[in-house]
Amino acid sequence: MNAHAAAQNLADPIQTLGMKFYFDDLTRRSAHENHVNVVEFYGLGRAGVMGDVDTQTVIDAFTFFDPSLIDYFWTQAKEKADPVAMASAHVQAAYAFADATFGALDVALLAAFSAAARAVADAQPRGVCALVDGYRQYPWPSDPVHGAYLGAIVLRELRGGLHILAVNEVGLDVVAACYLQGPEVFALHGYQPDAPPEVSDEQRALKTRAEESTDQLVADALRALSDEQRTALVEGARAMFAALDDPVPVAR
Repeated sequence: MNAHAAAQNLADPIQTLGMKFYFDDLTRRSAHENHVNVVEFYGLGRAGVMGDVDTQTVIDAFTFFDPSLIDYFWTQAKEKADPVAMASAHVQAAYAFADATFGALDVALLAAFSAAARAVADAQPRGVCALVDGYRQYPWPSDPVHGAYLGAIVLRELRGGLHILAVNEVGLDVVAACYLQGPEVFALHGYQPDAPPEVSDEQRALKTRAEESTDQLVADALRALSDEQRTALVEGARAMFAALDDPVPVAR
């Protein structure tokens, strides 16, 4: 599969896969065990891969979020828990979700996805996507289930970071970009759903351009792979996405 086709085919399943564990019951349980709520665990865990950084760094990495939400789940939440420790716990929560979900999938398929995703991450220049850089500090799991799910998370962060670059490049207002992603995304990112921004036809056109540019940037990142590796990514993502509707625990 060529790089551009792979980028387009990965976009939707990876977006869902990489975030699916955030508010899962197992993740909620882990949040409780770490003395934070699940939203605080999300903020500290996801942003904490960058370290105990200042709030502006998180605002930059979470470009499409209302800063008031970042203040809640980062600035205020850091008074309750160490973000570096929470990031490590959040990764372990992701692995627990994978263990509860992907047990029916072919191990070889997951291993191929994991290896290809790791190759993409290893080829990515540092300083482009801060959250990708953050996740690269963790040892890539030899377990194919864990490795595949870490790969899904990293690929989601990669597309998200490249989308920030694309939105800024075309000159689209980030609040409008978030709203055009969908009203549910707008609310989830901390904005008041009853106060949407006015969006012009020009901004809608810029959003389309930004999505096209994002596909191209992701395709450029996927050029580090062979056609067979890109096919492994797409097939693995499709299989994991389908498993979300019929989760089977991994037999350990």
